[in-house]
Amino acid sequence: MSTLKPSLGPRDHLRGELSRPIHLVEFGDFECPFCGQAQIVVHALERALGDQLCVGFRNFPIVGAHPHAQLAAEAAEAAGAQGRYWQMHELLFENQHALEIPHLDLYAEQVGLDMRRFAADLDDHRHLEKIRSDLHSGAISGVAGTPTFFINGIRHEGPFDFDSLLAAMTLAARFPRAG
Repeated sequence: MSTLKPSLGPRDHLRGELSRPIHLVEFGDFECPFCGQAQIVVHALERALGDQLCVGFRNFPIVGAHPHAQLAAEAAEAAGAQGRYWQMHELLFENQHALEIPHLDLYAEQVGLDMRRFAADLDDHRHLEKIRSDLHSGAISGVAGTPTFFINGIRHEGPFDFDSLLAAMTLAARFPRAG
């Protein structure tokens, strides 16, 4: 049984409060089609569980298979530095087929970013260390591919469909969080 290292915390991108009883962490890749499918499931889980759920996302770009994944992660982190992480996150997953610079600039404009700062962040790879930290977290937590989910600090070993994740999260809510 693999546990999340480090545990979910304020360094992560969160939807919901850390005090909520259920934590769902996804290691994902913005260019991974399975991660794109998983977003639909995560949104449905958020609707179903409401204020019981805290969702976190950590970058795990698999650059050998997805050549635009790291740049997309950098764009998401650059948006996060301007308080627009989740808006960019959504646009990247909605547009997985278009993750090159001209498209990323368009998304940055759509979410209202300071474009000079955004361009400088990408040019300087200002957020690459955060992505590397997420990758390291995944590696020491036993992540081998994407998407990989952790529920209350324990890696979910089953499928990532709605019913499977909901059942695992309902069970996990009965026990203290690991990590």
